[in-house]
Formats: sequence, C-alpha cells, structure tokens
Amino acid sequence: MTTSPIQLAGVPDTVLQQFTASQRDALLALRRDLHQHPELAFAEERTCAALERALAAANPVSITRVAGTGLVARIRGRDSHAPVVAVRGDIDALPIQEATGLPYASVNPGVMHACGHDVHASWAIGAAYLLANSPAAGDVLVVLQPAEETGEGAAAVLASGALDEAAAIFGAHVDRRFPVGQVVAQAGSLAAAADTFTVELHGRGAHGARPHESADPVLGAGLLIAALQGIVSRRVNPSAPAVLTVATMHAGTASNVIPERATIGGTLRATDPVTRALLADELRRVAQGIALAHDLTAEVTIELGPPPIVNPEQQALWARHAAASVLSADAVVPLGITNMGGEDFAYYMERIPGAFLRIGAREPGGEPTPAHTPRFFAADGCLFVGAAVLAETARVASAALSHGR
Repeated sequence: MTTSPIQLAGVPDTVLQQFTASQRDALLALRRDLHQHPELAFAEERTCAALERALAAANPVSITRVAGTGLVARIRGRDSHAPVVAVRGDIDALPIQEATGLPYASVNPGVMHACGHDVHASWAIGAAYLLANSPAAGDVLVVLQPAEETGEGAAAVLASGALDEAAAIFGAHVDRRFPVGQVVAQAGSLAAAADTFTVELHGRGAHGARPHESADPVLGAGLLIAALQGIVSRRVNPSAPAVLTVATMHAGTASNVIPERATIGGTLRATDPVTRALLADELRRVAQGIALAHDLTAEVTIELGPPPIVNPEQQALWARHAAASVLSADAVVPLGITNMGGEDFAYYMERIPGAFLRIGAREPGGEPTPAHTPRFFAADGCLFVGAAVLAETARVASAALSHGR
C-alpha cells in the first residue's frame, strides 16, 4: 500500500514526518486489516496476533499477553529509574452489520468496527514506533486492551497487575464531530457512567380474548416505559446531565396469548455520583409502583458499568501541551457538549492519574456520522494524529513526573 494525499488529508506535514514511509504504509495496512477482520470482546485472537507482530517492529523490552486477548508492550525510556507512563488503545468490535461500502469493510457477518477501535489499536502501535525512535524519560507501557465495548476489559487488565507501576495513563477516542487535525484535551467531564438495567414484570397469563382473567405484564411494561421518562425530566436536577433509555422489550409468543412475563432493559447515564445513584433509586421505585398498581411483581436488576471520566487538571494540562506541540494551539479545541457515552478507561483513572482525549476523525467534506451505527468509519489521517499526540503526551507526562511535578 502507498499512502496518498486523500488518505492523509488534514494531517500536518510535521506529524507525517515523524513516521517513515514504510511505517505509514504499515500502519495504514494494519488499520485496514483490523477493520476488515473485526472480533468481539474477549474473542480478539486474530487481532491480538496481528498487533503482536506489529509491536515487534518497535523492538520493545517485552510484550506480555494480558486479560486473555490483550497485550502490554514495554517501550524503553532514557532512564530506567524514571516513573513509568502508560498509553492505551482498545481493540474490540461491535455486533453490527457494516454498511459503509468501504473496500476494506468487515468480512465477518454481523461484526464491525463501528466505534473506531481499529484506529485506536493502530495508533497505539504508531505511538510505540514514535516512542521507540524518540524515547520518553521513563519506560512507556503500550496497552492494547480487549473488551471495552462490554465494559470488562480495563478491569481485567488492571487485575493482571500489568499496570501496577504506572504513574500516569492516557487514552483517546476518535470523534467524527471534529475534523482530522483537531484534538480535545481538557479537564473535567469527558464521559458518563454507563450502567445497565433490566426490569422483569411477572403477572398472570390468560387468553387474549379474556384479559380480565389476567394480570397483564405487557400493559405494565408499556406503562412503565412511559413512566420512566419522567425520572430525568422531573426527578433529576436540570443542571445535572442524565439519560435513561429503554432499549429492549420482550414479551409473549403469540397474538392471542397474554404472557406471564414481560422484560424491559436499557441504560442509565450520569456524570456525577449523586445523579447516578438517584437514577437507580428512582428506577426501582417507579418499577415497584407500577407493578403494585397492576397486580404484578417486579424484579429490578442494575449492573454498574464504568464510572464517569473526569479529567484532572494536571494530567489534562500535560495532554493539552502535548497536542499543541504536535499540532498547534489552535488545533486544541473544546468538546463543546456533555458526552453521555461511556468508556471503560474510567476504571484505569480510578487507580492511576490520567487523561482521556478526543481525536478528530472526520475527513474534509465528510459528515459527522455517529459511532455505533452501520455506516461509521474514521478517516485514515486521524491514526497518525492520535499516535503522535499520545506519544508526545507520554513524553510530557514522563518528563514532568521525572522532575517531581
């Protein structure tokens, strides 16, 4: 493969010049190979093998298999006694049928990289190449994490002990709301807590022609779905971002049978602990109230997902300085919205100081296609921007930590 101006539109020459021509070609080929062969959480065996081969070119001190299908590579710094810094890329795909029409579209039915993890993995490899060529003060751990989409991968990496010595950690996500060449690196809220819920309503079945003989869980489920919409609008402080989405509803097997059971499920999102707890409490209260009113019983299950991401000022400042150095001060832009998406990078930040960035991924003239949809893709150029910014962020953080700041 030979890189072209179209593939790399929006990438400053100062970024491209950090990579050799062979590295640029190799990274583009890697990204497209990963995109064409996506794998779901904890099943990323082919992906892991491809990434391990690519990492070898950075001549790391070590490459360790972690969390089943993940990798952690250690890139040597200038001082073996300096604090260790980590950068992370996630590698799993989503259960979505791709409809991009790309020449390197997924060949795995019902599975695609609809969230840019093919790019995240590739720019982590790119960062390894840059750090091998121009090392940080201390060693850098390059983390290739499985199972972000299920919210389980970061916890599994942490449980492995592979990051026990890390003094700081940085990660990033592609974002088609911004063009290639722009980066969000700011303090404060960058992602919401992402919890899931299931409510199972149990009633009494009956013939569809004799509903008076039933305790109808389908009716209860419909009323519950409507009632839940009042939690955010009437129970949450309007100044606090919150989302309650009912995304699934299952009941019945025949048009003339009132079933015994109906189940709804969905997600709860909040950016602060008080609102997060309020959503869960109100969901339980409303579900039990609707059930009681209609002679049903309700079983409510809430599974806590990743906590919110809130970038601390110091680590965000390091990232901001790095992005401005790699690109320009004008290229570092505000997020401009409250992001209610979840991200399991938050688990790292509960244990390790760090920051999370958004990397512009929209090609010139492109539309801001939302992630987690069949037509989502990230422009090739953001791969190189992300790699350069993460590598420089690791250097800035490593230097600051080495000097005790």
